[in-house]
Amino acid sequence: MNETTPVTIPRIDPAAELAATVAVPFERASAMPTSVYTSKAFLALEEERVFAKSWVCAGRAESLDGPGAYMTTEIAGEPIIVLRDAKGALRAMSNVCRHRMSTLLEGRGTARVITCPYHAWTYSLDGSLRGAPAMELNGSFCKENSGLPAIRCVDWKGWIMLTLDPDLAEPSEVYAEWDALVGYLDMASYRETFREEHRWNTNWKILAENFMESYHLPVCHAGTIGGATKLREMVCPEGFANFNFHHILKADSVPLALAHPSNTVLQGDDRRRTWLLAMYPSLMITLTPGYFWYLSLRPDGPDHVKILYGGGLSPDFLSDPEAEAHLLSLKTLLDAVNAEDKGCTEKVWKGMQSRFAKPGALSHLERPNYEFAQWLSRMVQAG
Repeated sequence: MNETTPVTIPRIDPAAELAATVAVPFERASAMPTSVYTSKAFLALEEERVFAKSWVCAGRAESLDGPGAYMTTEIAGEPIIVLRDAKGALRAMSNVCRHRMSTLLEGRGTARVITCPYHAWTYSLDGSLRGAPAMELNGSFCKENSGLPAIRCVDWKGWIMLTLDPDLAEPSEVYAEWDALVGYLDMASYRETFREEHRWNTNWKILAENFMESYHLPVCHAGTIGGATKLREMVCPEGFANFNFHHILKADSVPLALAHPSNTVLQGDDRRRTWLLAMYPSLMITLTPGYFWYLSLRPDGPDHVKILYGGGLSPDFLSDPEAEAHLLSLKTLLDAVNAEDKGCTEKVWKGMQSRFAKPGALSHLERPNYEFAQWLSRMVQAG
């Protein structure tokens, strides 16, 4: 009987592949290896070492507009409630009952108390336990020690930022360079006019990278904003430790991207400059003199991404008598842009399943993608 030698298939280590990819200088850089997108093991590393140790955006602070207004979200699988307490202060806490561990609230709404749907334990808006029926005969029960654990929550320039990491520096420190770069647009004064949730059939990083580069605009967005983009005028400078950026000078064909005619503060190119800012890991902000829009991303398996999608107007356009028309125009445009991005990014995910899928060289217009890959590699290696 002939003995056969078993075939050994080399084990792929996505983190090691990524580290090797980002070790080369940008002038010779290529896209991230496919394993970084398709591996379930790498996604588990991202949840543990990226999302659980970063600031993650739950939307705009003005969307919670009074005491008891709440929303629910998750970070790295951890259910979280974000709300305004009885005094209107912004808080976040665990969305898991301290009794038999049912989740408490769903979606968005307004509540005077938080009541568990399983055994009716109730919590005040500060997370303290308010009532626990039929617990008086259990000598180990302590009402004072049964409140909902607090989650760190910060209003940073109008964004609700959450983290599970008790030691992470404040957003003002993590994103310290923001003010000098784009502080002149006073993002906190803009107001959200719409907020939606979507789920696409692509990896979260594919969508993040799609936002980070405008190389795709003339083709992917040929039906919307592509014609207003001039690649030769695009600037992709080096980013910072915790976010990257680039900017585009928009033509007059997109009036909402320009400074309002009544604005006498902005001058020159600043009246038509659009900023695209990727706040690691997953808050993508487009900021213009007239409007903003954003994507806040959560992985949902390697093959899907949950998207919080919202946007709004600057104070100048909100106070314009034609504000309603501006809102309709903005939402119509952004929905069309999003539909184009969905088609493009889902095609990339489908292509990654091919046996012939191999990362290609990066354009000089894809520097932000390279910097994001470097940051991601540092985070997953940090342990």
